[in-house]
Amino acid sequence: MMSMIYPVIPGAEAFSLGRGSVGILLCHGFNATPQSVRAVGEQFAAHGFSVYAPRLHGHGTDLREFEATTADDWKQSVRDGFEQLAGRCESVFIVGQSMGATLALSLAAEGLPVAGIITINAALSVPAYEALSFTDCPVYLPESAPDIKQSAFEIIYDFVPAVCASELLRLIKETRSALAAIQIPTLILYSAEDHVVPPVCSDYLYRTIGAADKRSYCLLDSYHVATLDHDQKTIVRETLQFVEQFSRLTQTG
Repeated sequence: MMSMIYPVIPGAEAFSLGRGSVGILLCHGFNATPQSVRAVGEQFAAHGFSVYAPRLHGHGTDLREFEATTADDWKQSVRDGFEQLAGRCESVFIVGQSMGATLALSLAAEGLPVAGIITINAALSVPAYEALSFTDCPVYLPESAPDIKQSAFEIIYDFVPAVCASELLRLIKETRSALAAIQIPTLILYSAEDHVVPPVCSDYLYRTIGAADKRSYCLLDSYHVATLDHDQKTIVRETLQFVEQFSRLTQTG
């Protein structure tokens, strides 16, 4: 039986920008698409970095495809994206938003040779899903409007398959238990007010991660999807400073 091929929603495609020797892999969040990180990607590329944003498997196409995916599929999408950049860059950093940060942390703990991680509102707890009983909840969960302080558009599905929400929680549990194994430089960006992922997740990440080089920065004017919010330029500025510092260390040995 042939598997169904679903077209990508216009604007939700993976994208590649820039030609620098240092790569930035951009990972979008759960039920999002590369569109949510496109603006920051364009700014990274304008500063001379190679940028690639993979579309996580099952995202940005059709709810039926999303329903058939697992956390392992999403991790493989990130691995494939890393290989694309690693083939042409001297070093690669991962910038992950929400679940994109969780995926980056999980893969770093498994030994993916990234030069550093930048997390944006890392999803290490999602109370709305944790409150569900997956034995009797609806098959499809209605999705709330994107948690963005300013007026902005984000491509998402209107519903989330309960099995995917369960996979996200599984990924979170596995990642939380592996944080101490992560030794690479890490920048933790988080919103002071976030209605999806509690800011204490980033506090926990800072306390628990094994990296000696770690720093935390609070975004004061954004909600959860910070890459589409008021603090976008702050995210770019802090990320560029971090990447420039640690890419120099990587290149000089």
